[in-house]
Parts: sequence; C-alpha cells; structure tokens
Amino acid sequence: MSIPPDAPILTGAAMREAEAACAIQGTSLSELMDHAGAAVADTAWRMAAGAPILILCGPGNNGGDGYVAAQMLAERGANARVAALAEPATKLATAARARWNGPVETLDEQTKPAPLIVDALFGVGLSRPLADGLAATLRRFAASRILAVDVPSGADGDGAKDWVPPLPADVTLALGALKPAHVLLPTAAACGRVLLAPIGISANRAMRSLPAIRPAKPRPDAHKFSRGMVLVFAGPMPGAAELTAAAALRAGAGYVVLDGSERAPFAAIIVEGEDKFGERLDDPRVGAVVIGPGFPAGDELLFDVEAVLDSGKPLVLDAAAIAAALPRLSETPCKAILTPHEGEFARTFPQLYGSKIDRAKAAAVRTQAVVVYKGADTIIAAPDGRVAAAWPGSPWLATAGTGDVLAGACGAMLARGGDPFDAAVAAVGWHIARGQAIGPGLVADDLVRA
Repeated sequence: MSIPPDAPILTGAAMREAEAACAIQGTSLSELMDHAGAAVADTAWRMAAGAPILILCGPGNNGGDGYVAAQMLAERGANARVAALAEPATKLATAARARWNGPVETLDEQTKPAPLIVDALFGVGLSRPLADGLAATLRRFAASRILAVDVPSGADGDGAKDWVPPLPADVTLALGALKPAHVLLPTAAACGRVLLAPIGISANRAMRSLPAIRPAKPRPDAHKFSRGMVLVFAGPMPGAAELTAAAALRAGAGYVVLDGSERAPFAAIIVEGEDKFGERLDDPRVGAVVIGPGFPAGDELLFDVEAVLDSGKPLVLDAAAIAAALPRLSETPCKAILTPHEGEFARTFPQLYGSKIDRAKAAAVRTQAVVVYKGADTIIAAPDGRVAAAWPGSPWLATAGTGDVLAGACGAMLARGGDPFDAAVAAVGWHIARGQAIGPGLVADDLVRA
C-alpha cells in the first residue's frame, strides 16, 4: 500500500467545486472526462501488459470515464470489453458511451471475468451501500487484478461511512486529487496502491497527505539551546515519561530535562525532582513542555497542567493531560499539540461526528490547538483548517509506549519554534520512518535507540 506524498485531498463536494471552477475558467467537464479517461487507459494498459481487460461502467460520470478509457484502449489495440450496470444517467456519461465503438454487455452474475478489471462503477458518487446482489457479483472478480477509478465501488469517498468495498483494488487511480477514502480506514486498506492522475483541476491544498520524510539538519551555527530545549514532566508511572524524554533527544532536541523521575534514559538527559518544575517553567530557554505520558487523571495532574498553561510555554498534551487542559485550552494563548488515541479522543470529544478528518478538524477548532488523532490512519489537524493524513503508517507501531515516543518527538519539533502544525507533521513523519526502519519485533524502546 502506498499514497503519493504531499498530495491534495478533496471531499466529493470540494471536487465538484474544483470542477465547476475549471468550467468557469474555460475547461469543460467533457475535457476533464477526456483527461480522466486517458489516465485510466494509460494505467490499465500498463497493468494489463497485453492481457484482456474488462471495464465495468456505472450510470454516472465515473462510468463515463470508463467508456472513454475503453475506446482509447481499443484504439491502441487492447483486448477491451465493457460491461454496464445500467444505462448512462448523465449527459457526459451518455456522450462517452456513444463514442465507444464496441458492444456493451450487461453486468450480472453471468459476466465473464478478465485478467484485469477496471472498476468504473460509482467512484465518489455513492450515497448508500451496494446492494447485496451487486456486491456478490463483484466478488466473483476477486481473482483478477483490479484497477479502481477514483475509489473502489462500495466505498464512501468522504470516509464518513465505514462501508467496506466488496472488490478491493490492487491499484486505485485518484482523479485530480486524493479523496478521504484513500487515507481513512477501513476503506484505505481496500485501495491498494494509490496513484494520482492530474486531470486539469486546481486543488485546494489545505488538506493533503503526509509530505515526504526529510530529516531537518541543524544550522551550521547551531548549539544545544538553539536546537530546542524540552521539559518532560513525569507522573506516577515514570517509565512512559522516560521514553518521551529519550524520544525528544533522539528526534533532534538539543537539551532535555526530565522532571519528577529518578532515572535518566540517556546520560545526556538532565533529571530533576518535582520541586524544580516551577523553576524550570520560568526558564526562558525551554521551548516546549510535554506532560501526560504515564500520568493518570487526578488532582495532581490537574495542578501541573494548570501550571504549564499559566506559563504560556508551547506544550504537548498526551493521554489524561488532554482532558485536564480542555476547559482552558481555547482561552490560553499558547502553542499546543494534543496527541489522543481513539479511546482518549472519544472520551474527550464525545459529541463530534463525521469522518475522522471531520472530527479532528472540529476538535482543533474547539481547542485552538493542533490535534494529532493517532491510529493506523493518523490525522493531524490545525485550527485554521489545515489537515495532513498519515496513511499508511507502520503497523509495527501498534505496541505499548509508542505513543509516548510520539509525544517526545512532537516536543522536540515544537521546541525549535515555528508552526505547531508543521512540528506535528514532522514528528509523525519521524515516528513512522523509525517504525518502518525497525519493522518486525519493534518495541517502543527501539524507537529511541541508535
């Protein structure tokens, strides 16, 4: 599975707006369909490598893309067949079908498979789950290679509904921009390798996939404090905070202080007692504070979170510290990154609905903080509407303590100064890269070792 890095992501509504803007600027919807069909034909030609191709066409414009692709493939000499679910229901699809010179079979349980199936049935236009009969028909093609046009049929393109496509794709060709379904579970797992085909639209880039991971090098004149000083506060379970402090140092912080622990994970980390916490909060060199790892909810955590908020320092809030800070976050003028996993998010923001992207964006607006909504499909959202989607991550990160490591990486990136959203994006990228590099057998301690 793969996703193009730093690629725009558009919902169905945003895609329609982008297409309408193209029409105003002089590029007709028919031209966009020609571009889309050509991209589908090129991809199918490479995937088929001379083998027969069956194009499944639906009644809408996704089906129109399929008809255009079928005619282009036939003109190249490909052995291409078309099977239609229904008559075209749009002017564009009707015109595209009229250009197809070959026969049109009826898509049903008698349709003969081909080595390559092009799924151009619905795309992002689906408003309800597939009927059981159609789903059963599509499953008959599971032994073939599958190229999905925009999204596999049966998926909710906006990722708000957990519909699992009955025919997972080997390759999904996203037209013009990625869609939320490409980066959100459960649909993302059914998209296979995702390719992006530019078709002539100008896509808003406020929402995008994770950029390519490029470690930031220190400036030639860097010193330990210019690289960022991170203060990590340990709770009653100091092992988690020790992982956080070690991760902050490994992720690039120049100086790390671990407050409230008796043990330093690295000799270069300064360990101090709890009595020094207030003094350290007054230290102007502290660029970020991390609190929450290994710290259960209670009055002690609430007191310490209040102190951090009062200091105005940039902060990373993890685990129970997120809920502890919630009443004041939106009113506190500080840079903040929140790192909830699914359970913590649900407990802290129980009345948010929609896709994971929708909920992350709403939580960011509510808290006026950057939200890193963790999971296999991690979503990073800023209060100004920017979103980065980190799919696929590394499945080896699904083990205890890796969230504490991510909190430390966020602290390191935030301590450098600059935009908290960019810091969170860099931290998530670092975290995934470490997980992918280590692979099988990974435990959280491995992420902070050389």
